[in-house]
Amino acid sequence: MTMFGDGLDQAVRKAFTRPVPKSAGAQMRYLVKQLKGTRAVAQMLRISQRTVERYVKDQLKKPRPDLAGRLEGEVKKRWQPQIRAKARQKAATTDGIVIDTRARLGYTAPAGTTDQDRVRHLTVALPPHYAARLFNAQEAGATEQQLQEIAAEALKDVYFQDGGRRAGSLEEVRFTDIEHLEFDL
Repeated sequence: MTMFGDGLDQAVRKAFTRPVPKSAGAQMRYLVKQLKGTRAVAQMLRISQRTVERYVKDQLKKPRPDLAGRLEGEVKKRWQPQIRAKARQKAATTDGIVIDTRARLGYTAPAGTTDQDRVRHLTVALPPHYAARLFNAQEAGATEQQLQEIAAEALKDVYFQDGGRRAGSLEEVRFTDIEHLEFDL
């Protein structure tokens, strides 16, 4: 997936109240229950319906690495949807989101300013409207670049301009060479 998409998903996963099923059988049973049948699970995971049935009955226990990855990813995508929605809603309306990043940051500004890019490690609390924009863009299928632009705009407003109290002449923030990126609700 993507660095920003995975980071947002990871932040939401921290709100889960129960652990995601670990064994292949438990994961398969969960997917069969969610998709209401073994045929749909088999088509989604690109395996035979009989193989799904064997995992459900615990006749098979250790999936191939590629199947294990697909299986775990699909379960995590669907796990506790109401808690996931509440966490996103809370971040988008009241709490906001915290971004922790180590990246090359710079900006475009009028002549005579020190706008040279440099690597910075920032931990910044973003207001709820930026959290809402990030989550809405992710749900709408935004690309990595679009999510990065929203985060850069948020850093411009919160970090560089301090909510409009300074550096009012900044035009654009460059957010590149990302070494580390983590979100927290």
